[in-house]
Amino acid sequence: MTNETFSDRLKLAMQAKQFKQVDLIRAAQRRGVKLGKSHVSQYVSGKTVPRSDILHFLADVLQVDPDWLLAKDSTVNYTADTVSDSTESCSDPSAASLSQTKTGGSPMREFKKSSKLDNVLYDVRGPVVEEANRMEACGTQVLKLNIGNPAPFGFRTPDEVIYDMSHQLTDCEGYSPSQGLFSARKAIMQYAQLKKLPNVSIDDIYTGNGVSELINLCMSALLDDGDEILIPSPDYPLWTACATLAGGKAVHYICDEQSEWYPDIDDMRKKITDRTKAIVIINPNNPTGALYPKEVLQQIVELAREHQLIIFSDEIYDRLVMDGLEHVSIASLAPDLFCVTFSGLSKSHMIAGFRIGWMILSGNKAIAKDYIEGLKMLSNMRLCSNVPAQSVVQTALGGHQSVNDYIVPGGRIYEQREYVYKAFCDIPGITAVKPKAAFYMFPKIDTKKFNITNDEKFALDLLRDKKLLIVHGGGFNWGQPDHFRVVYLPRIEVLKDAVGKLTDFLSYYHQ
Repeated sequence: MTNETFSDRLKLAMQAKQFKQVDLIRAAQRRGVKLGKSHVSQYVSGKTVPRSDILHFLADVLQVDPDWLLAKDSTVNYTADTVSDSTESCSDPSAASLSQTKTGGSPMREFKKSSKLDNVLYDVRGPVVEEANRMEACGTQVLKLNIGNPAPFGFRTPDEVIYDMSHQLTDCEGYSPSQGLFSARKAIMQYAQLKKLPNVSIDDIYTGNGVSELINLCMSALLDDGDEILIPSPDYPLWTACATLAGGKAVHYICDEQSEWYPDIDDMRKKITDRTKAIVIINPNNPTGALYPKEVLQQIVELAREHQLIIFSDEIYDRLVMDGLEHVSIASLAPDLFCVTFSGLSKSHMIAGFRIGWMILSGNKAIAKDYIEGLKMLSNMRLCSNVPAQSVVQTALGGHQSVNDYIVPGGRIYEQREYVYKAFCDIPGITAVKPKAAFYMFPKIDTKKFNITNDEKFALDLLRDKKLLIVHGGGFNWGQPDHFRVVYLPRIEVLKDAVGKLTDFLSYYHQ
């Protein structure tokens, strides 16, 4: 008897066949088997064991015995499709019982997640983060470079914003209009005018519990089963997840690392079909930190015009632009198209937890009249967004923009960007494109040097070895195992510690 698990055996069988996770997914598609990216990720990470039909499919594809694959000769026993709790025993996460039965021995009814989630992936908070949470629950300190949350790193909300919210709380106890408070939408409309967005009235503004809620709302209102939407790769994975959950098909166009991570227009053009409804751009970009120049945006507009597509532009980092560069809203270049522009205060005003974002409808709204009715319906169904947070939009957009102090030489974000770019490029086996905006960098790993074939395993090994948490490139729907994202919000002394740990780790790591 051994202590090997299904996950161990699966990885052995995949290595023997030189299979990556995507190869299993493609094999399943060819055979008409429902096997999602999130399923395979959880099988490989040891979080889930497949039910019988999927087990036999995997065994057949990998040409191994199903009982061997399930590790039936092991001392570890599992019940199919069950996930262990990340806070279970620190010494043995698999020690807790993974099956329950009623008194009398008959099996209890199991409740499974909806099949709509089969292909939904959100690894920014996925298996690697779950392992970090388990380690923390067991008393291990983890240095987190995985999520753009300013508050834990000492970035404070402007005093004026806190003061104004505290004085308006008693006026914020009831629901607001579903699209938002008049004062908030008026301030956002005026901001849209400064950004030169065409044909915007106060009725074209919708507030949300962060941009995240509004992305989900927009995808749900637009997409029918099989509809396609162009989304960048790498992407912010919520876009792909929401499009998939709505029944649509996320088609990823490549952003080119050799060209400052700008969208590859030719690749975008090749991927447009009769089912394509919209193009998503993320500018400034998460995870790469790229800022798209007007010339690139104009090419995207021309492509959308040619194929009559909606443009969704995620611009949450538009006030975090460095090096004297200027952010251009793509909607300002497309008065004849229907555009939806997203932004908010989470990053620019360091209030991620307050959950306040917005979307602005602009351009040719006549061609999207029915879609806009759908947006209104879904907006009404959730009643309204966070009213206390809405109450400070006018203050935040109209007052002193303290974020400007962070993004110039001597400012925290600027200096941390300067340090982290140089420090990572000095690590043997790592290269990077210098970010121009936001607070992320998307370095490249020399996979041949370290024999890396699985970037999630790389992230897990780094976490377990050095207590350093990053997000692997696959978490952003990047196709190769050769990138990861780091957040450079921590102070330089903390970033120095992280760089030292990564440098030491890569001095001996070999997958």
